[in-house]
Amino acid sequence: MNLASATPSRRAAVSAGVLATSLLCLLPLAPTASAHGTVIAPQTRNYGCLQRWGYNEPNEAQDPMCYRTYHENANAIGAWKAVYANNTGDNYKQVIPDGQICSAGGQGETNYRPLDRPGPWITTPIGDNFTVDLYDEARHGADWLEVYVTKQGFNPEYQLIGWDDLELVKRTGRYRYQAHYVTDVSTSGYSGRHVVVTVWKASHMDQKYFLCSDVTFG
Repeated sequence: MNLASATPSRRAAVSAGVLATSLLCLLPLAPTASAHGTVIAPQTRNYGCLQRWGYNEPNEAQDPMCYRTYHENANAIGAWKAVYANNTGDNYKQVIPDGQICSAGGQGETNYRPLDRPGPWITTPIGDNFTVDLYDEARHGADWLEVYVTKQGFNPEYQLIGWDDLELVKRTGRYRYQAHYVTDVSTSGYSGRHVVVTVWKASHMDQKYFLCSDVTFG
């Protein structure tokens, strides 16, 4: 289009459209529009980063693992509710490799591999009896939740998590379509730093979420 020959109103409309497009390019990274869910208590690794820092750069000295995650792939924090793998069937432990449990085997809506990294993740203090609260923004429903805890002696600051490092401490029944799936968990014999891994089987399709929460038993 030749703007010089266009009417004043047409030139104004075109200029406004160009300005709007330019402004969109300047917007900061926004969260994914997809609606799924995660464990909000005890907080998962990326949800904890989001709660402490929002979509801003984390402080490296205060929160080194969130800082590293942010710089490796900020979307691993922004897309906090989509750490899932599709079509894994009943043998999901054979589909999701050791060392990639916290990233759902590298599937999901972005690259979640930074969440697999061992290190000094900030922990949530819990006792032998604790509650898992899974927030389902999409109301997918749950066929079941499985809650695992890393074995005593496993060191999540230095070791990648494999399936043999986990002990199943709770398996639930079905939950109807709702916002929160809450289950009480009773354990014994754990102390110090651990990772609670919650596997959520959504009801709307063969979709499983792999959600890692760093905790300190004490």
